[in-house]
Amino acid sequence: MEATRYDAIVVGGGHNGLVCAAYLARAGQRVVVLERRGLVGGACVTEEPWPGYRVNTCSYVVSLLQPDIVRDLELPRFGYQVLPLDPLAFTPFPDGRSIMWWYDPKRTAAEIAKISTHDALAYLDYEHQLDELVRIVRPLFGMVPPLPASLGPRDLAELMRMGRHLYRHRRGLHRLVDLMTLSVSDFLDCWFEDEQVKGAMSPGGVIGAWGGPRSPGTAYVLLHHRLGEAGNQRGAWGFVRGGMGALSEAISASARSAGAEVRTDSPVAAIDVVGGRAIGVTLADGTALRAPVVAAAVHPKTAFLDLVERNELPRDLVQEMETYRTRGSSAKVNLALSELPDFTARPGTAPADHHVEFEICPSITYLETAWDDAKNGRWSAHPMMDCVIPSIKDPGLAPEGRHVMTCFVQYAPYHLDGTDWDREREAFGDRVVETLTSYAPNLAAAVVHRQVVTPLDLERTFGLLGGNIFQGEMALDQMLSFRPASQAGAYRTPLQGLYLCASGAHPGGGVMGTPARNAARVILQDQRGGWRRRAAASRRRTADR
Repeated sequence: MEATRYDAIVVGGGHNGLVCAAYLARAGQRVVVLERRGLVGGACVTEEPWPGYRVNTCSYVVSLLQPDIVRDLELPRFGYQVLPLDPLAFTPFPDGRSIMWWYDPKRTAAEIAKISTHDALAYLDYEHQLDELVRIVRPLFGMVPPLPASLGPRDLAELMRMGRHLYRHRRGLHRLVDLMTLSVSDFLDCWFEDEQVKGAMSPGGVIGAWGGPRSPGTAYVLLHHRLGEAGNQRGAWGFVRGGMGALSEAISASARSAGAEVRTDSPVAAIDVVGGRAIGVTLADGTALRAPVVAAAVHPKTAFLDLVERNELPRDLVQEMETYRTRGSSAKVNLALSELPDFTARPGTAPADHHVEFEICPSITYLETAWDDAKNGRWSAHPMMDCVIPSIKDPGLAPEGRHVMTCFVQYAPYHLDGTDWDREREAFGDRVVETLTSYAPNLAAAVVHRQVVTPLDLERTFGLLGGNIFQGEMALDQMLSFRPASQAGAYRTPLQGLYLCASGAHPGGGVMGTPARNAARVILQDQRGGWRRRAAASRRRTADR
């Protein structure tokens, strides 16, 4: 039987795979998306682990999704709606004090002033400096990084474009160097004095990172989480009405409306290669699909080391991918609650601003001690947590009078010394609830259901190898042209027709869609270039006659 033919095959139906397919379909391509699970979205999904409770199993807030993607794919037409967060977060401290972090820096400074007048003034300068860094870094997201091993005309053009941009912002480059090299602790020390203030600000630098607040290079992650927007507010975050899965469904609907085919329960067994060119895929059931373009929206290690025969790849690329760091440090604990937390720092169970998102991280030392546990092969006895209760703004996620709370927890190393996550799951969940209860004494009794998503679950269920939520560490040597490898840092790979389009490519992790949009642009450019080359060859053959 002849294999079904397409213009492009997208392997993986996470949000990035769907974005890539939507752009290609809108350009007139015949596209199919192949997702191994029974629902689309990858780690951007909303599921119902208990009747009536809809939970964001992995990703839980939106900000990094680029506005031009929302506009280009007409996502609001397909049900996408953002519920912006303001305040951005609430930080309670063990001594009963707290800080509310508002979108307006002046309101936040007034909160900080209750703890430190010096740091309140410093916060305004800090916000201004970070805004300047955002203006430098955000445009880099939309650029195709040049391949250092190539530097052909196309790569030189991208290098010059990047160089011109950085030259225009040269006065801020010293801060950018600080950001890429300093630890979160050292970076915050440039402005702040109080340990509680610095502790409250530090989680953004280590979320998803294999490192602690005093580990060099963690400061960049602090900025990475500031590069998006929600509700037309730069740097803001929000909930997706209906849960994060509603975003994936909206992208899928946009892709299908443009003619893309989206298949679930369709695991890919192999990306087929002949003569150095990707020619299609073979599914686990033996079905062969053929296309001149295969876009891998899966972990880059999965693409190169599992789906492609290694002897089809350059040996040094295989070696790079074997050492590509993808260590996980995070877990999720999702809870169904009978009532809202009653914080010692701000009492009351009636829905209030401080319930929507709150963080547990009282000091840099607290966070560094949590990291000490992780680097020694233990989950943190006193974990850092970022918790949200989206049902306050979106009541349809839980039965009337009940709530869903999702807790992003660090540290939870993928490798545990002398034990494993299947044995430690419930003890870890118990410790998370105990920690929360020390800040909100009613919490333990309010838990109706509990789901613990370990780093091993992130790998098994969602393909996030090592439990790394970014498909690879966001370190300087794994960014830009070197993400995920020096020969595959610009979405193209050494195999003609095979492209990368997920978080393991530039500009990295988070629910942003940018790797997929950039990859789709590169694919379409290559197709147009191929058409020109074929036309020129045809003209030469005609002239020779």
